[in-house]
Amino acid sequence: MNNDIYSFYELLQTYKVQIPIIQRDYAQGRTKNLAICRNFLKTLRESIINDKTINLDFIYGNVERDIFLPLDGQQRLTTLFLLHWYSFTKETNMENSIRELLKKFTYETRLSSRRFCDSLLNNPIFIDDSTLISEQILDSKWFFISWKYDSTIRAMLKTIDVIHEIFKDIDSIWDALVNRKNVIFHLLILENFGLSDDLYIKMNARGRVLTPFENFKAEIQDKSAKENWEEGYYEVDKFSYKIDSVWTNFLWHNFKKDNSVDNAHMNFITTIVMAKLSIGQLLKGPERIEVIKRLNESNSDRELVKYIDEKTFHYIYDAYELYCDLINNDCLPLLKIDMWRHTPENNLLYEILIGANTSYTHRILFYAQTEYLLRNRPIIQERYEEWMRVVRNILSRADITVDGKRNDIVRSPETFYGAVNLVSELAKGCDNIYNYLCSASLFSAFAREQVKEEVLKAEIISCRSEQKELLFKMEDNELLRGRIIFALECANYKDSIEDIDFGLLAAIQKVFEKYFNKEFDSNFKEFDKLRRVMLTIEINGKYQYYNYWWSYWYAGEADKRKLFSSYREIEYFIGLNEFKAYFKKLIIQLISKNYDEIIKNFEKPTNMENWQYRLIKEERLLADCKSKYIAIPKERTYCYLLRGRRPSDTDGCLKIV
Repeated sequence: MNNDIYSFYELLQTYKVQIPIIQRDYAQGRTKNLAICRNFLKTLRESIINDKTINLDFIYGNVERDIFLPLDGQQRLTTLFLLHWYSFTKETNMENSIRELLKKFTYETRLSSRRFCDSLLNNPIFIDDSTLISEQILDSKWFFISWKYDSTIRAMLKTIDVIHEIFKDIDSIWDALVNRKNVIFHLLILENFGLSDDLYIKMNARGRVLTPFENFKAEIQDKSAKENWEEGYYEVDKFSYKIDSVWTNFLWHNFKKDNSVDNAHMNFITTIVMAKLSIGQLLKGPERIEVIKRLNESNSDRELVKYIDEKTFHYIYDAYELYCDLINNDCLPLLKIDMWRHTPENNLLYEILIGANTSYTHRILFYAQTEYLLRNRPIIQERYEEWMRVVRNILSRADITVDGKRNDIVRSPETFYGAVNLVSELAKGCDNIYNYLCSASLFSAFAREQVKEEVLKAEIISCRSEQKELLFKMEDNELLRGRIIFALECANYKDSIEDIDFGLLAAIQKVFEKYFNKEFDSNFKEFDKLRRVMLTIEINGKYQYYNYWWSYWYAGEADKRKLFSSYREIEYFIGLNEFKAYFKKLIIQLISKNYDEIIKNFEKPTNMENWQYRLIKEERLLADCKSKYIAIPKERTYCYLLRGRRPSDTDGCLKIV
């Protein structure tokens, strides 16, 4: 052991661990907390499979007669006990010496909880995938029916199932936990305190001596004082005073959740620190990226204060003052534009303070909003939304896979760093972003293609301001989501905005609004009509839009093709230079005709196979093909409608001649 650093196994070698009666029940495995439990266990899994050490921070407690009584850390210790029990059962043949050591973890809270832990260790459990481990335990003769009503035991059973779900494919858990010591924590023994109610009164409801927020407040106050960041400030204007009064009152009245605002404070501060680290000089290279990643994963990093320099300190101060003023005076502008997947529940500030699933993208959008609001008075709603629209468009431009998967463009600390730097550069002109884009020379290389398109739109708006709303409608389309170069090309754009037929573009916009403004299910009837109409379109003598994807099907000795198996594949398709001409022809036809008219009036060309003509004309063929995959042999005289994406034989695959 290294001073105060322990693994769970080392803790049991040193002390008997007893959860005191005054502690609350084990809650990490409760249904409402399972996401937290799952994420915690996934983090442990990563440390084990990558053979990296993870430190679970401080576990506080007292020692009486060689018994460690945790004041804080019960939840983590119980989950670690269950993980050790799982690996003990799965990997150690339930050796008696290990069993006796693990029995040194016990509960004083309820007799039933203590007996359940002993029974787990004393009775064999067969671990496989045939049944849930909890069901096997519940069906065991040694399990008392009354135990079902013990909330701690119920939570333990759920946690055991989550452990099996996450660790079932790992065979060296015990070695990682006990020998390699991949999971450790700091053990803090509180001297001169008895385990009395008075001590708990001094602690918060979770039994924590100091919350991360309380630690941070003390550390930032000390750092500010030592480095004279607030020299000349009146006491009531200092950070430490405001964060304990004005700013906390502001959060309490507007963003309270679970009777606490500590988490909201930490979310707010951590998000700003991540952004300022990206554009500042405090850290560089791999260290900066690693810290950004760490802060994104946890708002309670014990080293957070290390990453705050004077500029960041004052930015946090100004941001608190900004949002207090705007919220208290009901002046915070709400975004009235669609942010797609990142549409705030209430507003971006709410998403940062309260949001449970705040992403890198949320954080960048919040930083962009904060930059505008700090730089501009009065706030002009139109200019604010234009600024956020440009940022939204850039951040939405993830690469679309051939399978229609649309991941967020900002899904790593590296892309967060690049995006923040671009936003910071663009923010210089956020008061009128389109004017700025027309004249700025940008250094950032992030999302270069989408930035190039934003410059093109800015030039159109500058020269043809009456077309701005038309461009906005095109951008807001569900299929296009900010990238409208395809629509502009359909309206004759080549190299110059003078090429664009804006009357035609208006008609094209209406087509997109009517047919492609909702993401619909693969088996939606109108989607099948689109597939059938696409089969009627010819480019260079070929009616073969489906050639955008290829795979060989050995069972039928034929080439597999897809007929847009998912909606977002269309977005991928219109980005392919070789095939987007098919979709362009479709859009132009839909200006004057609908799907039914195109299908009804289509006549079979001499160079079209009969099976393809049947797919166009016979509605039920595609309607009954749930996979939307077809297979075409080399001679092209027939096709198969595949029963699934990867059928192993031709049984059940309809052959169309």
